[in-house]
Amino acid sequence: MLRKIIHIDMDAFYASIEQRDNPFYKGKPLVVGGSPQGRGGVVAAASYEARKFGIRSAMSSKQAVQLCPDLIFVKPRFDVYKDVSRKIRNIFQRYTDIIEPLSLDEAYLDVTVDKQNIGSAIDIAEMIRAAIKAELDLTASAGVSINKFVAKIASDLNKPNGISFIGPSKIEAFMEKLPVEKFFGVGKVTASKMKTMGLHTGADLKKLTEEELVKRFGKTGRFFYKIVRGEDNRPVQPHRQAKSVGAEDTFPHDLTTLEEMTEELDKIGQLVHDRLRNKQLKGRTITLKIKYHDFKQITRSVSFPDLVDDLTIIQQTAKQLLEATDPTSHKIRLLGISLSNFNDAITEQSLEKTNQLRLF
Repeated sequence: MLRKIIHIDMDAFYASIEQRDNPFYKGKPLVVGGSPQGRGGVVAAASYEARKFGIRSAMSSKQAVQLCPDLIFVKPRFDVYKDVSRKIRNIFQRYTDIIEPLSLDEAYLDVTVDKQNIGSAIDIAEMIRAAIKAELDLTASAGVSINKFVAKIASDLNKPNGISFIGPSKIEAFMEKLPVEKFFGVGKVTASKMKTMGLHTGADLKKLTEEELVKRFGKTGRFFYKIVRGEDNRPVQPHRQAKSVGAEDTFPHDLTTLEEMTEELDKIGQLVHDRLRNKQLKGRTITLKIKYHDFKQITRSVSFPDLVDDLTIIQQTAKQLLEATDPTSHKIRLLGISLSNFNDAITEQSLEKTNQLRLF
């Protein structure tokens, strides 16, 4: 039996909540996070009015201000966003319990068999969008198809506040026309590599054998081979385990001394330790993330033979990884620590997008 999969993606979630809760912000270019002085981190979310100026999430505050001098900066209210996300989840649960959250603002739903015996995934998606609008005064976009990959692509086709259905008979033709940069696992570097090979669309990928794709792109080549033919058998996973637990902080001024850096790492390490204890998780691999004043970013990791969650080990390991980078030779604007490899054996990297738990 073919699955009925819905991908729900909230429209400019954080920014839309701020515009909903403050009438002054409505219709104006707004970003959540960052700093109007061009310091203090990056944009966490941008309203659609801000996006017209080319502003996007993860953009530096400085660049955002340059693109739109009248841009409004709003401090994040993650307790509010999490509460709204919980209410959205409650709406989902009226129709199915097979829900896989990807973040606070998006999720997969399997409605192959739905609680209300509606039968139509398109109707269910419309009911969910209508409930979100009526009860929360927010808009959501939805994609409907027979697998996760196509449903996710479909949800982006008519954004914002739209719905798209790609049925079984249209999937292969749709995938053939899809630009390679839209495929899972294809970032800017891989997309550029593909285009130098003359691979611009799904149709181009489809001309290659599975062996050729694996030779050129490694294990992900097998996924490309299947998905371009509309094959994606990954189930919606309602109890998906976190792949890493971490915390990071962007500082209001660049750190220049080792004392400042280690003090911040102690704070971040404590937050990671608390999050691990709350989730009852232990990990083998500790990773340090560093972003410099010029936005260059590096990571350094170390793996242990045994599972760890000890605060001292987390903090001291992060400091040792930091010291190995000759930290005082650079100004540092962000530090982060994460733990991963939670299983007793280190598992092979999954094709699934990492469901990283971040502390905001």
